[in-house]
Amino acid sequence: MLPVFFTTLVLILSAGILGMLLVKFWAGKASLEDRAAAVSASAATPEKEKQEDNQYAWESIPGEKNSGESSAWEKQEAAPQPTVPSKYGDVLADQEYMKDNGIIPWEAASKDEVTIGFVGDILMDDSYAIMANLIKRGGSIESGISEALLAKMQAVDIMVVNNEFPFTNRGTPTEGKTFTFRADTDTVYYLHDMGADVAVLANNHIYDFGEVGLLDTLDTLEEAGIANVGAGRNLEEASAPLYFIVNDMKIAIVAATQIERLDNPDTKGATENSAGVFRCLNPDRLCQVVAEAKENSDFVIVYIHWGTENQEEPDWLQLDQAPKIAEAGADLIIGDHSHCLQGITYCGDTPVIYSLGNFWFNSKTLDTGMVQVTLDGNGLKSFQFLPGIQSGCRVDLAYGEDKERILSHMRSLSPKAVIDGEGYVSKP
Repeated sequence: MLPVFFTTLVLILSAGILGMLLVKFWAGKASLEDRAAAVSASAATPEKEKQEDNQYAWESIPGEKNSGESSAWEKQEAAPQPTVPSKYGDVLADQEYMKDNGIIPWEAASKDEVTIGFVGDILMDDSYAIMANLIKRGGSIESGISEALLAKMQAVDIMVVNNEFPFTNRGTPTEGKTFTFRADTDTVYYLHDMGADVAVLANNHIYDFGEVGLLDTLDTLEEAGIANVGAGRNLEEASAPLYFIVNDMKIAIVAATQIERLDNPDTKGATENSAGVFRCLNPDRLCQVVAEAKENSDFVIVYIHWGTENQEEPDWLQLDQAPKIAEAGADLIIGDHSHCLQGITYCGDTPVIYSLGNFWFNSKTLDTGMVQVTLDGNGLKSFQFLPGIQSGCRVDLAYGEDKERILSHMRSLSPKAVIDGEGYVSKP
């Protein structure tokens, strides 16, 4: 009897243990299936609901854990990030305001930088050698400006040239003036060919065919989509800065001339009611315009027609006005008029090139160059002088010994600037 009892007890206990194991197994299987279903349901949650789950990540207390959940710092990466506001978004949205205030929306090749190029005098009068030779060679801009130099001009975001003549088919030449220039209005397309975006009109030849010639020039450039600065239908227009908004930077360009230095010059200064150039023999109004431009923009460029012809050294008016213009708020000063290169200096932190000289202007063999600056959110990032040579009615970059010779000469004219082997300029 005893063995039978023990045998029966063992069987009962074994059956109980087996039952418990089976219950635990099926319960575990159900739990796994439930979790799998939960995961599947989570994966099927619409993206919008997921984003809503994350919207409160910014509200958690940084660094604290909440019931085992991730801290705010760990959730922020998944949360929607705030966008950086546009400094000039409201201005760009107001097209009427932009037009009324001479502000041009612009795009740059880079989202972080803006490159701007500057050259000196250009001439397109077919009565003179530079244009007559271009026409004789077939009329292509490459016959007057080398492909390598054109590539530099076309590559910058904003290209500025000194338009040393009016575009007009009318008017009479200024009586008693030795040299008077004009170009047929149809030739304006050459500005597009060379990559020009801005034509500076503050010079002593834009009025060579009188007020009608200047007005024709303004109309021709406007129709061609080329911005202009330094002259206008009245003083307010002539002295107004030209603004570009690019990469959320506002860049101002102001242009003026102190040539001719006479009370009644051949090149008429604009008045309240008559067309002309922005004259700055007395620099007070120029400095006022520069100061206002500085208040309304991030970077101010002054392109000024000054100096003595064929003289490499800056004259007393250049030396007098440059510090005043810089103090008024100019971040960069580009000079022109002397028909030859002049040196580079600094007025405080403001770089000044006293004259770019002729660029594509006549048949003489002359040293010339192009200035290229790069701006970023901190201001002027780099200033480079690219040496060139005008010869045989054609202009090209300088290479080899010529390049080093020109750079060496510019160093001799620029005791207050450092110019490296590639033409990059910096303060001593």
